Amino acid sequence: MTAALFLEQLLNGLQLGMTLFLMSAGLTLVFGVMGLINLAHGSLYMIGAFCCATITTMTGSFLLGLLAGFVGAAIAGLIIEVVVIRKLYDRDHLDQVLATFALILIISEGTSWIFGSSPLYLSIPSWLSGSIPLSFEEDSNSSYPIYRLVIIAIGLIIAYSLYLLITKTRLGMRIRAGESDREMIAALGVNIRVIYSLIFALGAALAGLAGSLVSTLYSVEVGMGEPVLILALVVIVIGGIGSVKGALVASILVGLVDTLGRVFLPNILALFIDNSQVATLSASLASVLVYILMAVILAIRPQGLFPANA
Repeated sequence: MTAALFLEQLLNGLQLGMTLFLMSAGLTLVFGVMGLINLAHGSLYMIGAFCCATITTMTGSFLLGLLAGFVGAAIAGLIIEVVVIRKLYDRDHLDQVLATFALILIISEGTSWIFGSSPLYLSIPSWLSGSIPLSFEEDSNSSYPIYRLVIIAIGLIIAYSLYLLITKTRLGMRIRAGESDREMIAALGVNIRVIYSLIFALGAALAGLAGSLVSTLYSVEVGMGEPVLILALVVIVIGGIGSVKGALVASILVGLVDTLGRVFLPNILALFIDNSQVATLSASLASVLVYILMAVILAIRPQGLFPANA
């Protein structure tokens, strides 16, 4: 194992972590402030990816595609919140799970009807298609794509922007107050429904941005949001429900564990077991490493790393 290979996989894990953060930040706010289990969050990720792919193909501008994915998912989230989610705030979690699971099916079928069942593919724009060297040795060919570094940078910028929004603005103060005591903030004259709508639309927009950013790395297809949703749920459990800081730290942890585990676990297992069994065992263990991480953290801190009300 070379230092360049390790650095490459470290950056891959960080890039996955930033994508998961964009997904989980809105999800943890919705769960923490509104008490809502939204299984349809992955569908908003998918909507953002389809909007980005469609507008980019039509206009030839990836930046317009990113904007379309962000705005399109926000609008879809706002419509979903007004039409469906508002009726679920006072219902128990089982009703919320069933209703939002139904939304997954409805949105998936609607997307398939509008865009078809064939995957869409986007290329990385030429101005982001380069790479930078990971080693300055003359005989080294190792390099890392600039586009993945851009995803990492965008994730960090969004994280800092959310920190400023929640800790330095009046809206953030109301969000934190609603998280602690929604009845009291409503009694003080704050329109809690508007707060809920803004939070849901913001979470949807971030999910749409995540889907837009990865639309050039993976195929854009129906159902692409569900695997990411599962990891996002793991992230908010590890980080602490309602905590954006926890979502950021947990996203990075999950991204690094998942990426480094899949790459380096076979080498580690080869030290202890026969090579003929390494491939099968490493594939099985790598797929559950993040869940082992979750179990260990919850055994030590049952409320997560940074519970919002701690």
